[in-house]
Amino acid sequence: MRHLIAAALVTIAAPAAAQPVKVEDVTFLSHDGMTQVKGYLFRPAQARAKLPAVVMMHGGAGAYSSWAKGRYDASTLTSRHRAWGELLARNGYAALLVDDFGAIGFPAGFAGTRVARPATIDPIDFRPLHAYGALDFLRSRADVTASRIALLGWSHGAIATLAAMADDKPSDMHKRGFTAGVALYPDCSLKKRFEKGGYKPYNPVRVFMGTADEKVSHKLCETLVDRSKAAGNDIAIRIFEGATHSYDTPAESRQSIAANADAKAATEADVLAFLVARLKDQ
Repeated sequence: MRHLIAAALVTIAAPAAAQPVKVEDVTFLSHDGMTQVKGYLFRPAQARAKLPAVVMMHGGAGAYSSWAKGRYDASTLTSRHRAWGELLARNGYAALLVDDFGAIGFPAGFAGTRVARPATIDPIDFRPLHAYGALDFLRSRADVTASRIALLGWSHGAIATLAAMADDKPSDMHKRGFTAGVALYPDCSLKKRFEKGGYKPYNPVRVFMGTADEKVSHKLCETLVDRSKAAGNDIAIRIFEGATHSYDTPAESRQSIAANADAKAATEADVLAFLVARLKDQ
């Protein structure tokens, strides 16, 4: 069924009507018990109460702009990651972008390279461990509401998001895991991990992608979501006609495509509404 439609602080300049955003450099221990992961925590500069939070997982190209030229810090994050971090912070969330590729020596990511991808970046077996490390870190902070933390990922990070939200883990993940998940244009083959028993998220998940995606199949995701939903799970997908991979990137190369611009605006509105319902209205 088609569903169309150590802490250095930097203050980001904002329009007069917008709330200023601060970005904090942080480090935390992955759930693998070994890897120290770097991250960037976006939050409202003038927050006066505990905030719900969102962990953000970058795609295969890594967290940083191709113009970073060896400088890997908050100033060289991609425009997409910065835009989402600011959007979430200005809407009352603490948003933690995880740089787990940098933690294993590949801060520039793997887009357009012939470098063999190490097993330690596997989105099914390894990256969810870093996401859960970020979850533990946020729960340890006095400025975050520990019971209201969502997970959001793009592309390779969206695969990690779906894997992290899967109900195939020990303990009561409904209470101990992420409150909700958002996956933007994932590869829904998920390495056939859930082919036999079906995909079952332990908490609500929303998927977004376009019909003109040049890297992954929207039909495969539609099938995964429809089967999971038919089994009684709280999962949904929105597919945008004509939108490409990375359609939410605020660069002219993507936003000059009308379908991408429309999909970007609709996705932002849908994600914010979903997060309000799951993280604020409970």
